Amino acid sequence: MTDRRLVEKDFLEQLEKIAAAGVDAIILREKDLDIQAYEKLAGYAAKICKGYQVPLVLHTYAEAAERIGIRRIHLSGRDLESLNVHRRSRFEHMGVSVHSAEEAVAAWKAGASCLTAGHIFATDCKKGVLPRGLSFLEEVCRSVRIPVYAIGGISPENAQSCIQAGAAGICLMSSLMKAENPGDFLQGF
Repeated sequence: MTDRRLVEKDFLEQLEKIAAAGVDAIILREKDLDIQAYEKLAGYAAKICKGYQVPLVLHTYAEAAERIGIRRIHLSGRDLESLNVHRRSRFEHMGVSVHSAEEAVAAWKAGASCLTAGHIFATDCKKGVLPRGLSFLEEVCRSVRIPVYAIGGISPENAQSCIQAGAAGICLMSSLMKAENPGDFLQGF
């Protein structure tokens, strides 16, 4: 077994723990993989998510989503712009990451189902980059009529402030992937 396979196995085991914990959805965001490796990983993730009845949302690779029958995609604003109207219609859910109210409005007008706005708080994922904060989140939420989810540095201590700012919910990445017991970890929210 190669190191990559060991990492993939650990990744899938953690993904299964997260699915078993009863999350609302899982976005498979693996930007370092090429489309073939991503599609293979997505196939495994789809089986796990289906077993726990957790919706799987693929990230970036619309072609991979179509090939394995996933009708939920999450894109950057740039990727949304490059996706033609015909291809957009193949997805029942289309999330978009935004970093300004202007991007939020553009994504909403282009047919996004929901938005992730971030990064709200300081996070190791964006080390050295100033967080946008709750006023940014509030502005994004006020600018559109679709659900907005906060991302970036979300913790049990600050999650409620995101909801109070207008977010429909929160997204967790590294904290949940590192949690020894995701079910116990989520109890704090």
